[in-house]
Amino acid sequence: MTIPTVAEAAKLIAAKKLSPVELTKACLGRVHAMDDQLHAFVLLTEERALAEAKAAEAAIMKDGPRSPLHGIPIGLKDIVDTAGIPTTCQSKILQDNIPTTDATCAAKLAAAGSVLMGKLTTHEFADGGPSFDLPKPPARNPWHTGHFTAGSSSGTGAAVASGMILCGIGTDTGGSIRGPAALCGIAGIKPTYGLVSRAGVAPAAFSLDHIGPMAWTAEDCAIMLQSLAGHDPRDPASASQPIPDYTGLIGAGVKGLKIGVIRHFHETDFPVAAATQRGIDDAMMTFRDLGAVVSDVTLSPLQDWHACGSLISMTERAAAYEEWARTRLGDFGDRVQRRLMLGALVSGVDYVQAVRRRRELQAELKAAMAGLDVVITAGAPGEAAKLDAIARWDVFAAPNFTIPFNVTGSPAICVCSGFGPAGLPVSLQIVGKPFQEATVFRIADAFEKATDFRTKRPAMVAA
Repeated sequence: MTIPTVAEAAKLIAAKKLSPVELTKACLGRVHAMDDQLHAFVLLTEERALAEAKAAEAAIMKDGPRSPLHGIPIGLKDIVDTAGIPTTCQSKILQDNIPTTDATCAAKLAAAGSVLMGKLTTHEFADGGPSFDLPKPPARNPWHTGHFTAGSSSGTGAAVASGMILCGIGTDTGGSIRGPAALCGIAGIKPTYGLVSRAGVAPAAFSLDHIGPMAWTAEDCAIMLQSLAGHDPRDPASASQPIPDYTGLIGAGVKGLKIGVIRHFHETDFPVAAATQRGIDDAMMTFRDLGAVVSDVTLSPLQDWHACGSLISMTERAAAYEEWARTRLGDFGDRVQRRLMLGALVSGVDYVQAVRRRRELQAELKAAMAGLDVVITAGAPGEAAKLDAIARWDVFAAPNFTIPFNVTGSPAICVCSGFGPAGLPVSLQIVGKPFQEATVFRIADAFEKATDFRTKRPAMVAA
């Protein structure tokens, strides 16, 4: 079976031309054929998936689909609580952890009728990079299994790109949705801070954490966000905002929209690979050809954003896991051990100064976007590196293109913008104003439909 998008599958299922059972069996077939190479799944819930697919099919035949996700195979990052199913956070500490309730995001996807394929690989507690001293091996990139997926939503990126699921949940504290989306050649959005409940999801850094969709296309992410968004009193940071139709502007094009390019981020502050630069330049030409107005935007240097976000992140992570760091430090993997110890050494003065700087940076981006609909920069510097070449302190090796928008809480999506010389994907990042996800999806969708990058899957999928 050719891998459909969520949007395509939903239409076929609603028309009773595609069986959720057959779709689920096709996805399971890809898991059995490829996951021994990709390690995207921590736990495959095959019996549950088939049972849910059969139930979805029966309900749809009787009453029609309850949502576009009804009968769609999905996966959950293994820091998302699932009642009766282990949630291990890829850590020795939680190998026996079986939650009694679902996280809000898991419950919402279940209520939409999705089919749970299983729990997906993550870096330990969504931190630390690819580690080989954890209970399960790190996920590998389906475009080339010797290469990195980025993280920490590594399994979700690999599973979506390879067609083992049609969409899945990621979490993003400094780029953990958008990084795997960029390196695995899919779409992944970090929604506005507070739009999607984090209740029942293991914390990383409370003021930076986001939950969001990962899928093959921006339209699919919009469909998924429709089921995920909304106020939840279980999450103290949850926003109470009207929820629009996130697919309402899909297909509307970009004529007359105003797009800013933070050119100095990816050209001067941290110059990207030639393929990434070409992808961004070509995208700007595409947007102009489609009728958008494109201009340059100048912000503080990328290094300022990275320093602010990474200091807040490491400090809040150390606070989140302080008890276990004191009593069970040796049960963490090496990478996380070192990061927790470093975070514990940050002074209160330094943390407060970073929070103050954050407010300045938030105001700066707001002012710069006053006359714009979105801004654009790179999603990642280039193609995925080899898995064994990721430095222990990779978080400090170079500034990060994604963390500025955790600092601001802005909605930001990464989409594929081409391929590099090694045949791996490169990406661009589209950033919107708070709670303007529909506009972000509109622009990302227009770009995807004006290019042919969504027609190409990893070679191992075709094989």
